[in-house]
Amino acid sequence: METQSTDTNTSELTYIHELVYELRVGDVMAVNVVTVSPAVTMAELKEILREKRISGAPVVDNGALVGIISLEDLIKAMAAHRQGDTVGSLMSRSVVTVRADEPAVQAVNLFAQHGFRRIPVVNQDGALVGILTGGDITRGLLKSLSQRYKVEELRHYRASHIFEDIESDKTSLILRYQVAVNDFDRGGRASSKLKRALERLGADPGILRRIAIAAYEAEMNLVIHTTHGGELRAEISPRRIVIITRDEGPGIEDTEAAFKPGFSTAADWVRELGFGAGMGLANIKNYSDRVHLVSQPGKGTILAAVFELQKGTPEEKNP
Repeated sequence: METQSTDTNTSELTYIHELVYELRVGDVMAVNVVTVSPAVTMAELKEILREKRISGAPVVDNGALVGIISLEDLIKAMAAHRQGDTVGSLMSRSVVTVRADEPAVQAVNLFAQHGFRRIPVVNQDGALVGILTGGDITRGLLKSLSQRYKVEELRHYRASHIFEDIESDKTSLILRYQVAVNDFDRGGRASSKLKRALERLGADPGILRRIAIAAYEAEMNLVIHTTHGGELRAEISPRRIVIITRDEGPGIEDTEAAFKPGFSTAADWVRELGFGAGMGLANIKNYSDRVHLVSQPGKGTILAAVFELQKGTPEEKNP
């Protein structure tokens, strides 16, 4: 199956789209976290929120994160004349958290999915290490934008320049990255490495932004949907860059439906982590020039996203 993108889709990608995939939660979270004990009364919580000028706080008991309490919880308690009740009796015990080493895009998904105002951040051991709000992500994006513009002012090369002094009938550079199944801890690392490699090759910033999104989505599809993981590969030539993923997983029954926004076969527990929203293939299609998808149920899937660096004849455009 082959699908082709329009210029409108690919041109709408901005630095913000790219950076939200690139930034890690730990880069933008607040580390000085105000916490409260379950034994604190709602009246005492009111003073803490007022003094610290915050709208909620994680609840910690003996060093362990046990819940979260919000301004909305306080307002309900005050309206019900329950100022003397403890935080532990009124807090939310089902706490959704993010890891400090996860991409910021996962937090954005959770904010959109649950309508949270803040999300506790934990480390690999589950210990509280920070707190994240939508404002933290916005400030992190603005800071990174400023830094990125300064860097790109110095860029004057394109990816094809690396091939100018090489003479051969067909020249290409292949980069390979192995991706493990359900390895959410390192999800996005392969695409980040690829992005840095392309930056060092002098890739055009506009094309690089599109590739970064497509490579991330392709990598996470391997993490979420395959049974044994797979390979993320980039084939770089003077005319184009092709991002390819290959796996021996369960395959896709309906490849046309798979490209529709919101279509997902991810398990519920994957969705609860903020993954598997059904936008992966749709995003890849939107931000690439062409997409080739070949899949056999029970056999596996091959996905190729093509990004043109130079315009050629129709015969030259086959990857």
